[in-house]
Amino acid sequence: MNKKNFVKLLPLGLCAVMALATCAACGDSDTPTTTTGDKVTLVVWLPKEDQEFGREVAQAFKTAHPEKQYTFQFGEQAESDASSALLNDVTNAPDCFAFASDQLYPLINGGALNPILGERLTTLKADNTPESVDAATALVGGEEITYAYPITDNTTFLFYNKSKFQESDLATLEGILAKCSKTERFAFPLGDAFYSSSFFFGAGLDYEVERDEAFGETKVTTDIGGETGNAVGQLMANLAKNEKFYGESNDSKIVAGFHDGSVIAGVSGIWNKTAIQRELGENFAAAPLPTFNLNGEPTPMKPFAGYKLFGVCHYSNNKADAHLFAQFFTNYENQIKHFQARGYNPTNKQAMTSDAVKDDVCVKAIQGTLKNAHTMKGVPTTWWTPVGSFGSAMLQSGFDLKAQLSALVAAIQKGV
Repeated sequence: MNKKNFVKLLPLGLCAVMALATCAACGDSDTPTTTTGDKVTLVVWLPKEDQEFGREVAQAFKTAHPEKQYTFQFGEQAESDASSALLNDVTNAPDCFAFASDQLYPLINGGALNPILGERLTTLKADNTPESVDAATALVGGEEITYAYPITDNTTFLFYNKSKFQESDLATLEGILAKCSKTERFAFPLGDAFYSSSFFFGAGLDYEVERDEAFGETKVTTDIGGETGNAVGQLMANLAKNEKFYGESNDSKIVAGFHDGSVIAGVSGIWNKTAIQRELGENFAAAPLPTFNLNGEPTPMKPFAGYKLFGVCHYSNNKADAHLFAQFFTNYENQIKHFQARGYNPTNKQAMTSDAVKDDVCVKAIQGTLKNAHTMKGVPTTWWTPVGSFGSAMLQSGFDLKAQLSALVAAIQKGV
């Protein structure tokens, strides 16, 4: 059996003991150790959009730590599928990597994360919001263990052209659509489960996941197939047919819509802030997600509240140095710099109170949206593709709600 397959089959308890022992030995020491003397090479995975930022932070880290000769190698890897890329070949895993919070359990299951202990953990908890720390924490053998450093929260909100709307229009989906037309539309990525799940969660529908001691999924159930789920599905299907609606999931096409005026409001995330702001100029604005009318009742959209996390790989040969860099990468100063570079809302409590952050229109929209959010932690692996496909099917002709909803439930559920 090769190393890749072997580590995937390790029971969680053994993985945790191994990781804790390793971390206690070197990962939480104030004086990093390495097998290469005073020269240390750290491999770091970041998404394409953070490559420049990561290199700037690495240079600042080298300046702050002249006691060693640090060299950095950066790999380009999206946070959304970092776990599958890493677990596919742990022998070539990075020392540090960014990942989305829904991948925490698969990474723990694969024994791929080195826990955070001691003074670093105390500092992490003191510096960051409880919600972001929880997103990086799992209950293992009755003990809460934190496995990653929070970077930023991540959810969806509304971008809009403020010359086309009054503020009162933005509270409801119906109010937004009333100001739209077939040539000036409302954009919502209906074929992307990260977005469309907000309708189900808003209506109180959800999934339940049972796991074994290694966090492997043993049973997945959902209640979206009942009467309320049918009503939500019908609402979404009606929206898809509305000539004022644009259901495209491609970010570049939504940005292009703001450019040519064919989109005047749209749901997206902070990653599109710079591009949309460039297109709208002085008419750029943002707001929390609206409510939608479900059976005559105003129902809040409840999107995923995800967190971007920065982890140290258990298979790193330089765990202590990797923890030192991870802590530096996610500290107050660098969360502020990350906000300035890309607009991402900090999880560092001190950074959140800075004037530049708290007065930002997108930060206000994010914080308003997070009041009705669904934590993106422990999401079943069977959720993303079926829910996304359900929304995509609505955009095609011949959509059969009853058949598609039944197929959706069957695809999500597992071990039933």
